[in-house]
Amino acid sequence: KVISGANWLESNKDYVDSLNVYPVPDGDTGTNMSLTMRSAIREVNMVTTNNLDDIGDAVSKGALKGARGNSGVILSLLFRRIRPRFRSCRRQETLPAVWNASRKTRSWPRLSVTF
Repeated sequence: KVISGANWLESNKDYVDSLNVYPVPDGDTGTNMSLTMRSAIREVNMVTTNNLDDIGDAVSKGALKGARGNSGVILSLLFRRIRPRFRSCRRQETLPAVWNASRKTRSWPRLSVTF
């Protein structure tokens, strides 16, 4: 699913770029997020097991290492935040379990995100 999401983002980065209007309409949000995900996928491709902990670690680490711009950093923080949720999931229930465990409002200074 991570690879599918990265592919969708790559295909739609121009659209996401066009949505970028705040705080500076620099039009690179989709591009930066796509580059961040490319880095995450490169890291996932180096994992030699099907262990979800290893895959989750790789996504989080790769996104952080390859974060581009503010949007890439925020995306990498999202993966870092949901990463621990993988530990308690069996493979077939990963996405629903991660989603349900993460559906809480997290607040940071000047930022509130609901998952």
